[in-house]
Amino acid sequence: MKFTVKRFKDWKNKAITLLGMSGVGKTYLASMLYKHNWFHYSGDYRIGARYLDESILDNIKQQMIHIPFLRDLLRSDSIHIRNNITVDNLSPVSSFLGKLGNPELGGLGLKEFKRRQELHRQAEIAAMKDVPEFIHKSRSIYGYQHFINDAGGSISELNDASVLTTLAQHTLILYIKTTEKNEQALIKRAEEYPKPLYFRDDFLDEQLAQYSQEKELPYVALIDPDEFARWVFPRLFYARLPRYQAVADSIGYTITTNELAEVNDERSFLQLLETAIARQA
Repeated sequence: MKFTVKRFKDWKNKAITLLGMSGVGKTYLASMLYKHNWFHYSGDYRIGARYLDESILDNIKQQMIHIPFLRDLLRSDSIHIRNNITVDNLSPVSSFLGKLGNPELGGLGLKEFKRRQELHRQAEIAAMKDVPEFIHKSRSIYGYQHFINDAGGSISELNDASVLTTLAQHTLILYIKTTEKNEQALIKRAEEYPKPLYFRDDFLDEQLAQYSQEKELPYVALIDPDEFARWVFPRLFYARLPRYQAVADSIGYTITTNELAEVNDERSFLQLLETAIARQA
C-alpha cells in the first residue's frame, strides 16, 4: 500500500511488513509492538510450524534411526517426536536448512542442500501468502487492532512476484536499511557465529564455483561448512541490499537502523513511519 501521512494516521487497523536482513531489529520491533495490541506474525515460525514441520521431523528421525536403541523405539512407535518450535526458538528451521559441505563436519551434499533450499523457498512463499488470512484472524479471533509481519531476510529472493504483490496489497512494506556501521557489525556477527542461509539458486551456483576455484576444492564434500558460510555471507548481504531497496522504492518505504534504534514504544514507531511516508511523498 502507498500512503499519505493523513491516510496512514486514519488507518484504523494498521498492517506492516518488515523487510531487511536478519539481525536488523525486525523481531525486536515486532516483539515490542506485541505489547501494544499488535499481532506478531513470524514468517519463520509459520514456515517451521506449518510448512516444514514434517520435513524437519523426518530429518530428525533419519539421524535417530542410525542409533539401534532409538531405531527400535521409533519402529515400534514407542516414542513420539514433536517439533518444539516457537517464535523465540527457530533453531529447528535453521538445522533443517543446514550448511553445504563436508558431511563429516555436519555439511550436506549439493543435491540434498538444494532440495532443502527449494523446500524452504516454497514454504516461505506459502507463509507470506498466508498474511491476508492472518490479518483477518488476528482481528476476528484474537482481537488485536494492528498486525506486523516479521518477514524473513530472504523474502526479496524468492523469484515469485505474487508474494510481494500480495504483501503490498494488504500491508505497508517497511525496509529497515542498515547503516555502514551496522553492516559491519552484522557481517562480524555472521563470521563469529556462521549459520544456515537461504540462497537464490543462481547466486549459489555462482558463489560455489568461485569459492571452489579460490580454495582449489574439486568436490563439495571437501568444503568446510562453517568456512563457506563465513566466506559467502558478505557476498549474500551486499547482493540483497539493492533488491531490498528496489522493493522499498517501488511499493514500500525506508527507515534506517539508526532511526529504528531511537524507537522505544508504539508512539515513536508510528511517528517514524509518518516521517518515512513524508520523505517519499
